[in-house]
Amino acid sequence: MRRKICVITGTRAEYGLLRWVMQGIKDDPELILQIIATGMHLSPEFGLTYREIEHDGFCIDRKVEMLTSSDTSVGIAKSMGLGMIGFADALHELNPDLIVVLGDRFEIFSAVSAALVARIPVAHLHGGELTEGAFDDAFRHSITKMSHLHFVAAEEYRERVIQLGEQPDRVFLVGGLGVDNIKSLKLLDRPALEAALDFKLGSKNILITFHPVTLETATASEQMAELLSALDHLKDTQLIFTMPNADTDGRVLIKMVEQFVAQHSNACAYTSLGQLRYLSSIAQVDGVVGNSSSGLAEVPSFKKGTINIGDRQRGRLQAASVINCDPTRKGILAAFEKLYSFEFQNELINVKNPYGDGGASEKVVDAIKSYTFDGKVNKSFYDMHQPKPTKIRKA
Repeated sequence: MRRKICVITGTRAEYGLLRWVMQGIKDDPELILQIIATGMHLSPEFGLTYREIEHDGFCIDRKVEMLTSSDTSVGIAKSMGLGMIGFADALHELNPDLIVVLGDRFEIFSAVSAALVARIPVAHLHGGELTEGAFDDAFRHSITKMSHLHFVAAEEYRERVIQLGEQPDRVFLVGGLGVDNIKSLKLLDRPALEAALDFKLGSKNILITFHPVTLETATASEQMAELLSALDHLKDTQLIFTMPNADTDGRVLIKMVEQFVAQHSNACAYTSLGQLRYLSSIAQVDGVVGNSSSGLAEVPSFKKGTINIGDRQRGRLQAASVINCDPTRKGILAAFEKLYSFEFQNELINVKNPYGDGGASEKVVDAIKSYTFDGKVNKSFYDMHQPKPTKIRKA
């Protein structure tokens, strides 16, 4: 009997990582792909990116509306509640044998919570990682504890998932999924990218993505102001912004970017670039700036530098191409000076991506295909420090 595998996605970036897993499931004659789109995918404010999923040839089986019009902590909490209601209905109707989720966002936390009480096993991708500056960190580890199969990007992350009490034979080291996109897509050259962006590149070019640091209070706008002040100081540099996610206080950052772009002819901003334009932009710019995980997990494969601002990604594995700096104008400008230095640029050719060289998606599909739960979703805690039983000698 063909097994129904339901992939749940809520953001543009997450779908980009999941795409080739979804394609592998779709192409396998022994599996049936189901897709639930939610969160930012369904929001006009964030570009209705569910259409990118459909454009790639996938059929979305259910859409779960959950975002409210508020990005306050109360609004996000209410979105999580709406999401759990919607996922309960969707999973009941689709009745999958397994759901596949990635990462650490509140949308996915709601989905997995609904799956847990419905006794549907969960395969979790990119667990074991750390982002100590965002509440995504707690969501990620909570999702790990509600999941049954784990696919991690590095040995350090595999050990951390086991440390959380997961059985070692259910934790698979596959590498980073983002590298598969880089290898699978035919990227746009410079003229084609300029046409796709409707924006002319220059002698110097920077790609910027800055998200709120959700565990800090009243710092999102302050940090963005410091970043924009530093960017304003750059000479003869074209600036490409991608907008923040639907996180707490995200809308204030969007407004600040829009105001900056309106006042600077050398800047442009996009609600969603899509994977092709985004990765093509990385290939053409001098470096990536902000606090997105992509700067650590994908950009090193392009042999390009990343300026990682603040604490949002603190704890993740980093390549030598990552320059960490404080979220201040002075710290960011010092990072730019290093980025453009001869010594740093000369070292980039030898950079290795700690998230691997590709092939993760195929490994995930193979493991999903071969693993069976026999209708049981209960787990036993793996205690790394449990002493082994010793034989009692008789006198």
